[in-house]
Amino acid sequence: MTGPGESYTDYVATRWYRAPELLVGDTMYSTPVDVWAIGCVFAELLSSEALWPGKSDLDQLYLIRKTLGDLLPRHMTIFSQNSFFQGMALPEPTTLEPLEKKIPQRYANNELVVDFLKKCLDKDPMMRWTCEQLLRHPIFENFLFTVPHSDHDDFEKARRTQVQSSLMLPQLIVTERSQPKKKSEIESRGHLPTI
Repeated sequence: MTGPGESYTDYVATRWYRAPELLVGDTMYSTPVDVWAIGCVFAELLSSEALWPGKSDLDQLYLIRKTLGDLLPRHMTIFSQNSFFQGMALPEPTTLEPLEKKIPQRYANNELVVDFLKKCLDKDPMMRWTCEQLLRHPIFENFLFTVPHSDHDDFEKARRTQVQSSLMLPQLIVTERSQPKKKSEIESRGHLPTI
């Protein structure tokens, strides 16, 4: 098992959800790559299409840069030293398309949605929020799961039935399995296999 500070493989996720540090080939990464993926999936849930559907790692980096701007100097250095990208240069975006333009307008006007995305999709993994921080984000303050009243009664009945049957089930299993049959009982019922 690997521990903190050890090198990891640079291929850990589907391209569209990979953080810049993974795309350039950094092998010193941690849980911030998962937070990046959360941001990509969240944006996709809002718009029903991938945020950055790159056709290659190079294209993926280009699309990210087109939205978020230049990569960190550290990531540019890793990119330039990565033999996979030898002889290649990152294409420069001619125009920028801010994150707010990448999601439907009704969400782009919601400060909490945009802020949550930006906390997940910070190019600097050290600045990306942790999952613990994200769970405390104001976007979740008014998040309540409510079951419609008509469904609530059905839900409660099903839950009670499940609890009652699960309480009875172990007794049935113990009763059936804990009573070993005597050889004479099995023989008298004709259940003893013949050889």
